[in-house]
Amino acid sequence: MYQFSYAEILEDAPEIGRQRELAAFDRALDLLRIAERPDASQKDRGTAASFLQNLWSVLIDDLCNPENALPEALRSDLISIGLWSMRESGEVLSTPGRSLSGLIEVNTSVRDGLR
Repeated sequence: MYQFSYAEILEDAPEIGRQRELAAFDRALDLLRIAERPDASQKDRGTAASFLQNLWSVLIDDLCNPENALPEALRSDLISIGLWSMRESGEVLSTPGRSLSGLIEVNTSVRDGLR
């Protein structure tokens, strides 16, 4: 589905890689919004949290690569955001009533920064 090797993205033209990143964030945000609805099941929450954790795992792996061309400070900030998103996703799974609004807001900002 949205599983990809970040190295594969980097081999493509940069604009194609950016489109894939946007699509992955759009999918994550769609899943988070579904999971935030009052009628959402725990399965919906699990699907959203797992997808977001996998997305950030791939991104953090690339951000830690010394060959990544982003400025070091930006890479560090994005890694921090990603780690927070992954931790918060875990909390969502262990606390059924926990709001997803923070995850939605932060990841929307990251997605919008890709545009």
